[in-house]
Amino acid sequence: MSGPTLVIDLAEPPSPAALREFRALMVDLSCNFGEERPGSFDVHVPAERLGVQDGRDGDWRKALPIPLLGGASADEELAALAGFDPRREDWRRPFLVYLMGPDVGDEETFRAEHADEPEVEAVLGFTPTHAVNVSACCNRDIDHVATALLTAAVMDVIGGVAEVELLDGQAAVVGGLPGVLGIVDDWMALGTSEFLRAWVGHPAFRLVK
Repeated sequence: MSGPTLVIDLAEPPSPAALREFRALMVDLSCNFGEERPGSFDVHVPAERLGVQDGRDGDWRKALPIPLLGGASADEELAALAGFDPRREDWRRPFLVYLMGPDVGDEETFRAEHADEPEVEAVLGFTPTHAVNVSACCNRDIDHVATALLTAAVMDVIGGVAEVELLDGQAAVVGGLPGVLGIVDDWMALGTSEFLRAWVGHPAFRLVK
């Protein structure tokens, strides 16, 4: 991928109901939807559908935060976004979002990414059985923001804990944010969807590519 990737660790295989919610979420957020297999999606997600304005001036924080997963319908939520016209699909962000692990696909990738991580598992409190990768195909600032918010949205329906690699000096900042479950050797933060949304709103936010 040319952009950042976040991983959601799962303590157990997702249920059929969770997989249906996962797919429905991706359909709702996407303006271009492709499904390679159950739980594996090739999508374009307009940043506005994640609650941010994909402007060209770099000042994306002025619209944060606007969570999309409340009780309103997708159309109602989109209409509530200041300055956003749901009929306009400008600046679509491409992503690969896919479940991986035993009996679902990409098992070798799952094993490679989760090999020899005793420190991570100690913080998690479980050994991951499966994971979801959220990978951006572009690397502008807005792609880092959209990756974190899309990952948070997926976690809202499928659960799990996010693995977030950290740049030098970020551990001290991240440690005080809500939803942080732990930090591994100053290079990885583990947290909830609340953490991802709080991290996006911080001035020091940046994901590792």
